[in-house]
Amino acid sequence: MEPESLEALVGRVPDGAMLVVPPDYAGVAMAATRALAARGVRGVHLLACPTSGLQAETLIAAGCVATVEAAAITLGEFGAAPVFGAAMREGRIRMLDSTCPAIHAALTAAEKGLPFIPLRGLIGSDVARRRTDWKTIQNPFSAEEDPIILLPALRPDVALFHVAAIDEEGNALIGRRRELVTMAHAARMTLVTAERIERGSFYDREEVAAGVLPSLYVTAAALAPRGAWPLGFGDAYAPAVEEMRRHAAGLVPA
Repeated sequence: MEPESLEALVGRVPDGAMLVVPPDYAGVAMAATRALAARGVRGVHLLACPTSGLQAETLIAAGCVATVEAAAITLGEFGAAPVFGAAMREGRIRMLDSTCPAIHAALTAAEKGLPFIPLRGLIGSDVARRRTDWKTIQNPFSAEEDPIILLPALRPDVALFHVAAIDEEGNALIGRRRELVTMAHAARMTLVTAERIERGSFYDREEVAAGVLPSLYVTAAALAPRGAWPLGFGDAYAPAVEEMRRHAAGLVPA
């Protein structure tokens, strides 16, 4: 696979797309996110799998986001997400509250080609009460009262994330971040940025093969060394602490 430029990569994301992204610790494509914001994409339905932080802040600040669907938008140990909070208070974005299990389950439904999936643990919650697109039914296999919630499958238009490397065949090295596999399987298109390109095929190396997303699920890739900065990326580099603290304090733009 021939890598693209960041600009060409993000040019594949259409206005109004449902864009699924990973949490801050799982390979966030921040360099691509900044390029996407600079391009001026609009009307994005941002789906966090299952949370987001600085990436959501960056896209919301640039006016790219119409809807956020997430279990949480937070900067974690650095504090609340000020741009997201302001956008919510001012009514500039629509929020679809969810939970971690609900998002993972609904993506799994799309991954398996199912129109919906049942999930327990939501009955009686405010989240379920406000999500009119979730349906409560009687368990058809129980003779006793046994309500269960059905979640519509979440099939994103685009999955976007950062990986350690791609090989010459376009296979992506994701390591233990298995949520990236679910995202790629569920999405119609998967765009990745990579720290580096490696020769040969990862599938020829027994020690890494289990942590590889095959090129079948990678639509396009771009080279982006330190592409998750200022977030950390696995063992490669830690978060830029002062940058994150300043953002949480509202001292720098996203």
